[in-house]
Amino acid sequence: LPLGRSFITRVQIKTSQGIQWLTVPVKKNGLQMIKDVEIDNSQLWREKHLKTIKHNYSKAPFFDEMFDLVNDIYSCTVNGLSDLNCLIIEKISDYFSFRKTFLKSSDMMFSSKSSQHLLDIVQSLNGSVYITGHGAKNYLDHSIFENAGISVQYMRYNPSNYKQIHGNFTPFVSIIDLIANMGKQGVSVLNSQSENWQQYISRPQQQ
Repeated sequence: LPLGRSFITRVQIKTSQGIQWLTVPVKKNGLQMIKDVEIDNSQLWREKHLKTIKHNYSKAPFFDEMFDLVNDIYSCTVNGLSDLNCLIIEKISDYFSFRKTFLKSSDMMFSSKSSQHLLDIVQSLNGSVYITGHGAKNYLDHSIFENAGISVQYMRYNPSNYKQIHGNFTPFVSIIDLIANMGKQGVSVLNSQSENWQQYISRPQQQ
């Protein structure tokens, strides 16, 4: 997956001129696992992001809360792209007081590959359900999960409207948009669900 065209290195924010991307620059070193990708901290990307965010969200009702959260994240020294993404997820989960336990698959010592590797992780945690994103449809071996008694579920995203600055509702922007506009009450619109893999692959819109 080309990192420059994925949400692994960038997110969208809403501006008065439309959508704008915030991108974290990375060091290019051929094909790498995501856990090995390093951030190019020689570029002043944090300062640029903060300036852009402040310019576009300063009039949002919960701007201060959102900006404090982003500042808290950006003040942490991280060199790895994976470490940054994990930090962001953890900080946002703390903000919304989610009950959670985070584990990195790269810290689990399994020699298996692909679908078997994922199944080994679920079983090691005594899990009964594996929830995944839509991209897994192209590679996941559902049968080995079924044979092991593990239910495979795909995310069913349900973008819920909320009042945004800069015009009509725009889905798929960064969660900082939700926080800037709704604060902690934003948790009320986080209501996506999941569905059985057979349901997911049978729906025409997913073909």
